[in-house]
Amino acid sequence: MATPSALNTLIDLAHKETDAAAKQLGAALRAGEEAEQKLDLLMQYRDDYAARCQSDLSSGISTTHFNNFQVFMQKLDRAITGQQKVVDEARQRIAQARAVWQSCEQKKMSFVTLADRASKEDLRRELWRDQKQNDEHAARRALHKSNPS
Repeated sequence: MATPSALNTLIDLAHKETDAAAKQLGAALRAGEEAEQKLDLLMQYRDDYAARCQSDLSSGISTTHFNNFQVFMQKLDRAITGQQKVVDEARQRIAQARAVWQSCEQKKMSFVTLADRASKEDLRRELWRDQKQNDEHAARRALHKSNPS
């Protein structure tokens, strides 16, 4: 089994690695949230623009105005499609970052478990040594009492 100081070093390194992975996960989550907010904003803008144009259509608009509307709606749809790809990629990065963080956390906890086992084993051995010394001391006292020279 590894020495306690070696295990402590491994735990410290694993802790730093886990912290770095957690920061990466946090950054990925923030980027994902921002991407989703932009997508929501684009979709809301598209819905508002379509509703406004629908209202204009009912009151009558020129062909040029209608053509401009269609062109702009196509641009909005392309922007929405592009932003949806950004959101999908952000979700993939989040999943990857989460997997890395979980792996780091699991590794750290493995080292902590090993250190706990080593500590318990050291304590068990120390208690056994103390008990052995007490038994020997008691045996010597008993021997001295039975042989009062």
